[in-house]
Order: sequence, then C-alpha cells, then structure tokens
Amino acid sequence: MPVAEPELSNTAIAEAFEELGDLYELDGAIVHRVLAYRAAAKAVREASVSVAALAREGRAVELAGIGRTLQEKILTLLDTGTIPSAERLRAKFPAGLIAITHLPGLGPKRARLLHSELGIDSPHALREAVLGERLRTVRGLGPKLEASVLEALDAMESRPAGRAAPRILLARAIEIGEALVAGLERLGGTGTHVQLAGSIRRQADTVKDIDLIAITSRPTTLAKSLAKLEEIERVTSAGKAGAKGRTHSGIGVDLRIAAPEQLGNLLQHFTGSGAHNAALREAAVRRGLHVSEYGILDDATGISHTCRTEQEVYRHLGLDYIEPELRENRGELEAAGSGALPRLICSEDIRGDLHSHTVASDGHNTIDEMALAARERGYDYLAITDHSATHGFGDAVSPEQLRRQIGMVRESSERIDGFELLAGSEVNILPDGSLDYEDELLEQLDWVIASVHTSFGMSEQAMTERMITAIEHPLVDAIGHPTGRLIERRAPYQIDLDAVFAAAARTGTMLEINANPDRRDLSDVNARAAARAGVLIVIDSDAHRTSTLQNMRWGVATARRAWLTKEQVANTRSWRQLRELRQQARK
Repeated sequence: MPVAEPELSNTAIAEAFEELGDLYELDGAIVHRVLAYRAAAKAVREASVSVAALAREGRAVELAGIGRTLQEKILTLLDTGTIPSAERLRAKFPAGLIAITHLPGLGPKRARLLHSELGIDSPHALREAVLGERLRTVRGLGPKLEASVLEALDAMESRPAGRAAPRILLARAIEIGEALVAGLERLGGTGTHVQLAGSIRRQADTVKDIDLIAITSRPTTLAKSLAKLEEIERVTSAGKAGAKGRTHSGIGVDLRIAAPEQLGNLLQHFTGSGAHNAALREAAVRRGLHVSEYGILDDATGISHTCRTEQEVYRHLGLDYIEPELRENRGELEAAGSGALPRLICSEDIRGDLHSHTVASDGHNTIDEMALAARERGYDYLAITDHSATHGFGDAVSPEQLRRQIGMVRESSERIDGFELLAGSEVNILPDGSLDYEDELLEQLDWVIASVHTSFGMSEQAMTERMITAIEHPLVDAIGHPTGRLIERRAPYQIDLDAVFAAAARTGTMLEINANPDRRDLSDVNARAAARAGVLIVIDSDAHRTSTLQNMRWGVATARRAWLTKEQVANTRSWRQLRELRQQARK
C-alpha cells in the first residue's frame, strides 16, 4: 500500500503567498491585494498548527487574514502543487526579474521600474547596470542605492538559493515555547519538569530554534511525546536522551532530557551563549577543570562533578551566579569572579509607563481604558503620548486637538483614584531637528517624548545633528526609539550614537528602550553604552491598546541584557521624583 505524501508545511504555503504578493506587485496590482497576500503569508508562517490540516477541515478561515478565497487557494496548492494565478503571473515576467525582487532595498516596485526604464531582467543585468552607473539615471534612484544593490548582489551569490528561514521575534518564540513546555509536562505526567533554555532564556531579540531541558522518570516516553503536540510538524529523532523536531511555524525544537543530578550542567550548557560557554571553558582550563554538559572534570582527581543547579556550576568554578541575560561574553565572567555583577532591574521595579497611545491617534482604546489597564498592572502613573501633527502616517493630533486632550487627561486623572495620568505627546522630530508643536503648547504638557518617524535616509552627520538638536530642546524629556530599527525588518538609520549619548548626558535628556517586541530600541548593546555615558534610560511599552501595555516585559528584558540596575532606569521612580528630575534637567 503506497504511503501518502505529507501535506505541505506552513513555511511552504507562506512562501507561495509571499511569491504571489510579489508577483501581483510586479504586475502593478492594487496595494490592498498585495498586502492581503503578505498578511496571509505572515498568518500562515506564524500559525502554531498545520494550516494544511486546517484548510482540509475548512478551518483555515479561523486565521487572521485568511478568508474563503484564500482557503480555496491553499486547497488548490495542496492538491496540485501550485496556484493558477501565480502560474499566470510567472509567465508574464522573466524568471531573473522575479529573483531580483528579493534583494534588500529593491522589492517588486523598484524591480518593475528598472525593468521598464532600463530593461533589467536578471541579477546579471542588474550588476552590469550598477557597474555602469546606470541606476542613477532613473529618477528617484542614486549612487547610494547602487552601492547597496551591489552589496546585496554579492550576498545573494554567496548564499544558497531560495529564501532564508527567518529568525523569529522573542515574543513569538516564547509563545510557542511555553505551549511546548505545557504540552510535554502534561504528557510526561507526575515528576516531569520542562523549561526553556537557549536564546529564549537569554531573552535575545530573535530566536533561531527552541531549546528545552527536561527531567522525568520516563525519558523515552517523554521524547516520543514531542510528536504528539499539535505545534509539531515533524520529529526527526527521539530517544532516551531527548528528541529533535520542527514546529509548523518552521522553527527547530531540541529537547534534552537530563538526570536530576545533572540538570544544572545541562541547563547551563544549553542556555549558552556559545561565546559565553567558550570563555567559561577557557577560564576553567586555567584552573585545571573541564566544563561540559555532562559535568565538571577535575584534572587533579579525575573526578567529574555533576550539579543539580546552575548556581552549583558557577560556584564550583569560583564565580557568582550569572543571570541568563548576561551570558554573552561581554565581561560577565570577570565581573562574576570579582563580585562586581550588577543587581539587574526586574519588572516589579517599574512604577509607570511614559509612552502610550489612544484612539486620538493610532491607538485602539480610550484614555480611561488605558489608564485603568495601567493601574491594573500595578503602575502609579501613565503618560498619554499620542502622535503629533506631522507623524506622517495619518491619525495625528493637531495642536487644537492636543489642547482639548490635555483637558481630557486632567479630568480622567481626577476621576481615577490612586493613579496619575500625565498629559503628553510623542512629538515628531522634523528633518532639521525642530519639533512640530510650538513651545507654548509643549509647555502645557507633563511629558514630551520626541521621535523620528520620517526621512530615515539622511546621512549620518545630518541625522546626528537632527537628533542632537532635539535632545538640546529644553522641553524634550526623552527620545523615543532612538535608532529607528525594526528587528529583522529595518536596519537602524545612520547615526553617531556616541555623540547622541554625550548630548543626552549633558542635557539630562532621557533615552528610551522602546519595549515593542519589533523594536527593543535602544538595543541591549546601545542601552548599556548609553548608561555608561551617564544617560538615564526610560523603558516604555509604546502601547497602542490595553493588551500591549504588557510589552513592558520585553523592554525590561533588554535592560537586563544591558546590565541595567533599577537606579539607571527613570520610571522605577515615583512620578514626584521623576518630575523633580525633569525640572532639574530643564534649568
């Protein structure tokens, strides 16, 4: 009896929709159609269960962005291996033109422009045009694009064909990982304990795969249970020591099963990072010890010491316990050896949130709803900071609207017991560094956070001058998402951060760790450098609805990776204390 072929993975279905979106954009389709396919691709890629199985059951429409038409396309793809509309569009364009749509900085729109203006129809033709400086002859293109395209072409030729599997944001990885932990503990029964390790436990920005460490009285049974979880697409191996598999969202899973007396060794090893572990091994060798996932071998005695906890591992090596977020080989071993590790900030230290949005701009909840949700989280205060007049994406607050909103915030604050609402604004920093509200209006606000939302392509010098001008404005309290990055989607703009940090330290202007999981900006490395320069950091959720007030956890995670203490973060203070700092900075 023939064995049935496995259904297409979520990744394969998502790639088909991504390609269809690219083809429609190449064809000049209306933007809504293009966006619909890209939204569908994202929903499919991130789905935690088999989308093919959902479609067979008529339930793919339960996913956000998937309607009946797209569900039918999924079924057609499953049955025939293709989507007719994609076949039709592929026939209209040279295969090489489709290939260059995947280059960073180009995309389908520019690829179509280059095809129509210069006849470019392949990566080879594109390279020749760049070397011949022909791209700059097309309106809107220039030498900077030529340089970035040449770099992208070199990168394309040095990597395997096809789209690379993307890393996923920490927030999504934890959601999947926690579901796996719960499922394995349920199937493993009494005495089974599973926990996350790897980059998830270190709270990194993005995650390549999910590491799980377990103890159980039934190791083989637990390993085989991985295949029973609905999040798992396939398992490639399973035995007494653990199992390996892959989720429907395309991320690898590595389950390791430890004996209780060895749990500390295994957890420490598979938490990593690789750089931290390599440095740890080198330091141990100098002491006559050899560290591995199996234990700590003493050269002098030949005895291997196993540890039930990570604290034992580090103590045996003469080190204070190092929190997972610090394990990146950035000086933590030296600090642990000399008793100089910081006492890291934790979520319970946060007293208020100073960056949030309401229905007045692009938020989804009212002032009162945001305030009550913030109070429910245990905060003492919340700043309402809707977007200013030239935000650039619509839904901005005009000066007249802001005047009315100040009054509404004051009224709400009086109505809500035991909580303080602050009238603020996320003010756009214009290209010359000026702000888009007059000083007379800004003076009426409790809190002003200034951010760059437009003109990202400025030179490093121009962007640095722009930012420093805003920092030096006496009414600006903080700079929001200072580098403009979107993780895995948009690189930071060019800016001299050392100069920015020096200006912020000199003026007393705070810099933000924006806790939106797509941003985490400042990054951990930059936040640590800013704090070392004497800058006070503020961690904000940038919440656009009540539910995203919980983004604060990702900002705290970034701050912990940045070695920050409670004292180095502004909003661990009461609003009275923070207001005094604000007033001192404005003198």
